[in-house]
Amino acid sequence: MDPAHTRPNPPELMSPAGGWPQLQAAIESGADAVYFGLDHFSARAKVGFSADELPEVMAALHERGVLGFVTFNTLVFDEELDQACQAIADIARAGADSLIVQDVAAARLARQIAPDLSVHGSTQMSITTAQGAELARRFGCNRVVLGRELSLSDIRRIRQQTDVELEVFVHGALCVSYSGQCFSSEAWGGRSANRGQCAQACRLSYELTVDDRQHDTGSFRYLLSPGDLYALEQVPELVQLGVSCLKIEGRYKDEYYVAATTAAYRQAIDAAVAGSPPPADPTTRERLEQVYSRGLGPWFLSGTNHQQVVDGRAPRHRGVQVGSVCRVGPDSVEVLATRPIRPGDGVVFDAADWRSPDEPEEGGRVYQVEPAGPHVHLGFAHGALDFTRIRPGDRIWRTDDPGLLVQLKPLARAPSDGDPRFTRPLDLEISATPGQPLEITARADRDLCVEVISRQIPAPARQQGLDRQRLKNQLGRLGGTPFHLNRLTISGPAAGLFLPLSHLNELRREIVQRLLDGRRNRHAGRAVTPTSPRSVESAADNRTRQAAVPQPARLHLLVRQPDQLTAAIECRPDSITLDYLELYGLRPAVQRIRAAGLLPRVASPRILKPAEQNVVRFLLSLDCPIVVRSGGLLEELVRLPKDRRPVLIGDFSLNVANQLAARSLLDLGLNAVTPSFDLNARQIAELAKGLNDGQIEAIAYAHLPVFHTEHCVFCRFLSHGTDHTNCGHPCEKHRVQLRDQQGRGHPVIADVGCRNTVFGGEAQVTPTWLPRWQSAGVRDLRLEFVFESADQVAGLAGAFTEVIGNRQSAAWLSGQLERYAATGTTEGSWYVPRGERIRPGKPGV
Repeated sequence: MDPAHTRPNPPELMSPAGGWPQLQAAIESGADAVYFGLDHFSARAKVGFSADELPEVMAALHERGVLGFVTFNTLVFDEELDQACQAIADIARAGADSLIVQDVAAARLARQIAPDLSVHGSTQMSITTAQGAELARRFGCNRVVLGRELSLSDIRRIRQQTDVELEVFVHGALCVSYSGQCFSSEAWGGRSANRGQCAQACRLSYELTVDDRQHDTGSFRYLLSPGDLYALEQVPELVQLGVSCLKIEGRYKDEYYVAATTAAYRQAIDAAVAGSPPPADPTTRERLEQVYSRGLGPWFLSGTNHQQVVDGRAPRHRGVQVGSVCRVGPDSVEVLATRPIRPGDGVVFDAADWRSPDEPEEGGRVYQVEPAGPHVHLGFAHGALDFTRIRPGDRIWRTDDPGLLVQLKPLARAPSDGDPRFTRPLDLEISATPGQPLEITARADRDLCVEVISRQIPAPARQQGLDRQRLKNQLGRLGGTPFHLNRLTISGPAAGLFLPLSHLNELRREIVQRLLDGRRNRHAGRAVTPTSPRSVESAADNRTRQAAVPQPARLHLLVRQPDQLTAAIECRPDSITLDYLELYGLRPAVQRIRAAGLLPRVASPRILKPAEQNVVRFLLSLDCPIVVRSGGLLEELVRLPKDRRPVLIGDFSLNVANQLAARSLLDLGLNAVTPSFDLNARQIAELAKGLNDGQIEAIAYAHLPVFHTEHCVFCRFLSHGTDHTNCGHPCEKHRVQLRDQQGRGHPVIADVGCRNTVFGGEAQVTPTWLPRWQSAGVRDLRLEFVFESADQVAGLAGAFTEVIGNRQSAAWLSGQLERYAATGTTEGSWYVPRGERIRPGKPGV
């Protein structure tokens, strides 16, 4: 067998584009696909193209054989569903190749509106298992973007268990939180990351307190700021795994970043597919560090090492470390250089060892370089630096290299002559039969094929026949076109036949034109079916909504510690949900709750990985309702026969933000859903009005889970271990908080998978909206506790019981909150801007 036929199909290389310069850089550097947002429903709200530009963008991409994927990866509110339908239709008509979505409602709408439009599940779906991929497929996704926290072995297991296309990030910035599971921007600034407005609170400095005492973290102040992903060396294995697409992060980056990263990964993919050794250019990594880097590494792809992902010295672009300070003069700096430093370079002096993280760093452009043995003296323009703020030992980073930008300029800018710099391979198969026209089959891109037949019948050759070299010379003259000749296959006695060179040139020009026409025709605007959100509802959705009959409210308490459980049992709520660090503590706790005559429930982890299926089996063995936090777990549970399926409550982490998403999950098998923290109090009421009573379980008191991260703060700063096998489990021994720049302490708790959740220090609550929630049909209310004492649990549960039982007022509850919520309260994400009003209730209210 031809070895070429045993090689894996090459994955697409996908590059980011925040605008036209980046789009052009991606094309000229070898991207197979480009992803970008429009001016709505995009998780990078500040960059992208306007909807009016989309047809021009798609034409520019398709002319060069590049696919265009539009990010539609924000949650959609109910009041936006009609607008979303129109936007999806416009995107399909413009010829977009795929829609990248987060919201299951958007996926369902896209499948209804444009059935032949490819739909990709965004990384914000938090997909980390094959079951998560299958859940996305249920709603119309044919490809999913996996979480960046997965290892190569995790990806291998997923690939073996599903044929859904897999897309993997290989380069760029990492969020410390699982994408789609970060509520810090929403909690602290009313800017939802799930709505494209991330405020990057993970890049701020924090102090670490351990058991209520400040812990010295030395020069590490940015405790949640991870380095950037660099997986060039993992490309061969990713290709062998059968991953469909390798993706570069960076829609906020400039065209030089796009050019450098795209070119590097293009070369690596081509080498891996050809079976060649990985490119060994030692300067490639340095180039990528220079264009943009917070510190590069494969991080989770190569396995878990909590000492590496977060360095903590700085949260921003550093570039390349070029040396350290030896001596500081009145107007120059003596440096022990580890890499060349040239006049014009931009540098910064890293003083994390002694300077406050809130102070600006010293840096500027080098004016003069004087070698002096192993040391160099750096001179700067007069007044450019305050030399008193630079000390011996400070690290020096080259943040800007003008020489590199000159090298990258040909890739980062459109060619002045208009001729493509990057061309795609063209394979020609020539069939020559005496007495018959010459037949040429041309194959380009991944699936583009045209056939061209000579208008002349070749004559017997007297001197120069159509031998391989002659055909290669004439048909391979593809300069100025977006193609280059890759493979030439000849069948039949072509060498004994003759055609004039002018006719071969005509055939070549016809081949190119037919291929270009084929690209344009293949990506013509898609057929669109006018659709409204109501028409997408399933038969089960079309049932008549029940009239709201006043029902007594039910109170559910979620506890995380044994002393909280004791207090919760004494409060006699309608259920108690256990969210414990240790699995082995759950069974006796469940038994205690049952022995007290109360209903126990267990909360699942928010993330499950392929090797953690024992967690699923254990939760099922407890034989009680499950608060489902993971899409992959939901898929597993709804596959169970109904008589073996426990009661399932979909939690906030499933990101239900509209009625279509809620009904989709309820129809799948959930008994109730909890609204996403992206909804404010009014939107929660509106959501409830569109559903039957008892289908919404709203959280009424909680410390918002602002970050949910694979990175373990306990392991990184309280041990020398790399993971749970050697860290000593400080999470079981210490109470940890992150203190922000405003002095607020935010509790950190590890889960059974060693993933950390950072909770907002203030409790989120909105007393004045409780009566309106109940009037809208919210029957089930949940209180979630983190570090609250037993007395606080009892006091808060008792206060809410009085209010939802209509025995006390919301104003009275506010007074009780001041008494029992020791860390203070906030409306947080439930804040309703002035002027927003709730619409009339459902029938019977």
